[in-house]
Amino acid sequence: MKNTSIYLLFSLTLISISSLAQNGKTAQANQIVEKLSYVHPHGMPTKGKILMVASSPSVSKQTGWPIGFWAAELTHPMHVFEEAGYEVELVSTEGGKLEMDSYSNPTDVSGYSAHDIISLGYMQKPSFISMLNNTKKLTEVDHSKYVAIFLVGGQGPMYTYRGNTALQKLFVSFYEACKPSAAVCHSTTLLLEAKKSTGELLVTGKRWTGFANSEEEFADKAVGQKIQPYRIEDEARKISNTSFKVAAAFSSFAIRDGHLITGQQQNSGAAAASLLIDLLK
Repeated sequence: MKNTSIYLLFSLTLISISSLAQNGKTAQANQIVEKLSYVHPHGMPTKGKILMVASSPSVSKQTGWPIGFWAAELTHPMHVFEEAGYEVELVSTEGGKLEMDSYSNPTDVSGYSAHDIISLGYMQKPSFISMLNNTKKLTEVDHSKYVAIFLVGGQGPMYTYRGNTALQKLFVSFYEACKPSAAVCHSTTLLLEAKKSTGELLVTGKRWTGFANSEEEFADKAVGQKIQPYRIEDEARKISNTSFKVAAAFSSFAIRDGHLITGQQQNSGAAAASLLIDLLK
């Protein structure tokens, strides 16, 4: 008798859950939802300039590979910025012609980024190719001419951003002017050292993200060797009074803490860019 009662109770519970689920679906079916998003009209004046910084070409001391910037970390945020009505100016650590990391190129024989149609689309634009071929050096720009800064990641920044006092100074100048200041993926290596004018690390008391150990392990395993000279997550967790947070590997994950915006990796560029645009509204 006791077992029969338990069975009946269990059956009634399942029926109740099923009814609730069905009622929820019915409510959704009868619900009207409207979504309005701003898209900047073609030909209209832009709202301002956003400065994007990418790594100049380098060579990895770990792998011997030529390295540079990750395509999606430039193009996906750029698309968000342009759709929102902002002009993008691209500068680099040394100026001149830029090269994307081969695995990030949607036309690369590896096929690793063949799905990246946003980068592929930009690569068909002569103006985009000209932008990549003719960058200014970051020391030639004045932060007062821009409304925000966005650091592009890739493999290059692990060498060209780390210890780069000129880039640290530029990034901090935006941050201390209360302008949105963003970094994604390996570009967040800059935040391991960047200090405010007070001498305090910029990330002190901040929550932020960057390329995760789990993602480094995946990449190392995929190519059969250690790719990076150090890991951002390991270094970040050595810093006191800061909160470094990561999501599941290769999730789109971005954090805004005040005017500091960070994205975990290449899949997080658009999310970080959207958080930046929210600050400019």
